[in-house]
Amino acid sequence: MIGQLLLPEGVNRTVLPLLIGRALRAFADGYVAVLLPVYLLALGFQSWEVGVLATATLLGSALTTLAVGAWGHHFRSRHLLLGAALLMTFTGFAMGSAFWPLLLIAFIGTLNPSSGDVSLFLPLEHARLAEAAQGTARTALFARYSLLGALFAAIGALVAALPDRLVLLSGMTRIDAFRLMFVLYALVGFSVWLLYRRLPESHAEEPQPPKPLDASRSVVLKLATLFSVDAFAGGLVVNSLLALWLFQRFGLSLTTAGTFFFWAGLLTAASQLVAPRLAKRIGLLNTMVFTHIPANLCLIGAAFAPGLETALGLLLLRALLSQMDVPARSAFVMSVVTPEERAAAASFTAVPRSLASAVSPSLGGALFAAGWWAAPLVACGALKIAYDLTLWRAFQRFK
Repeated sequence: MIGQLLLPEGVNRTVLPLLIGRALRAFADGYVAVLLPVYLLALGFQSWEVGVLATATLLGSALTTLAVGAWGHHFRSRHLLLGAALLMTFTGFAMGSAFWPLLLIAFIGTLNPSSGDVSLFLPLEHARLAEAAQGTARTALFARYSLLGALFAAIGALVAALPDRLVLLSGMTRIDAFRLMFVLYALVGFSVWLLYRRLPESHAEEPQPPKPLDASRSVVLKLATLFSVDAFAGGLVVNSLLALWLFQRFGLSLTTAGTFFFWAGLLTAASQLVAPRLAKRIGLLNTMVFTHIPANLCLIGAAFAPGLETALGLLLLRALLSQMDVPARSAFVMSVVTPEERAAAASFTAVPRSLASAVSPSLGGALFAAGWWAAPLVACGALKIAYDLTLWRAFQRFK
């Protein structure tokens, strides 16, 4: 029954654990992205330190993803996924309160301060998803994958209000309540490990095992360069920094922020249902570009919004449009490379994104600390629009 609900027609059922695992991870990422800046501020850290820790999480994810692209073809993807799940478990249990240990955990762990998936799991799961379907079924499968991520990230954002409830009901300190949520993060990681033990050894029987980039190298490098611009821009306003912006500029409470990110996540999830139909009608590239541009205009507008209601309205409209390119982008990358290069292509398009997005949170945090509250949002929107137009120009004739 669950498989019939989650899997599009024509998709191999062996990827069902990947979809469920994506939902579980998104739930944990959803509340961590909201709680992380509040937890760090409660520990006495400054805005720029929040940005540095966000940079460390993204930089560490980029390097592990790069390692998967360079050497992952020597190992079975199932074993790498199990290792990633154990790393997620360790991350939750190891969260402390001192800056340098936290910086180390952020670098080597799986914390995700953004709205999307930037972790080691991403290229491994994408390669296996691409093997499970062809053509429009593949686009629909990536849409379900993104849909589950957005939906459960929204539910996780709503759970971000739980620490304040625990403080009221049990009398524990706010710091202890936050740490309890990181323990829950670790338990989610262990649940993902148990789930991925059910994955078959997909590459054992395949006539074409995964290999490094070869025939598709030039296309992948061009895409990776463009994706890195998009990711650098997005890193200026990752969810943790956007939450910090709402807290500092409008004095938003943790509960209200969690509610906002819940509704933003629901709108993002709804857009994933529309994305494959839109892609089938106007093409993958047009879906990527012409939903992204209006979303970024909304972000720029929110930077200059006169009040909280206007800002939240524009940000919710952005949430409805900004992630429609995700399943289209994933399907596009998987369709322009040979099957045996898919794991490497997923990694080498994800790595520049992660590296580029790792640089910008520190810059965004520094701009907030300097009192330039509009600058990160405006810069993000302008750079993303430039990326959209360049991508469309470079690949508009590509079949």
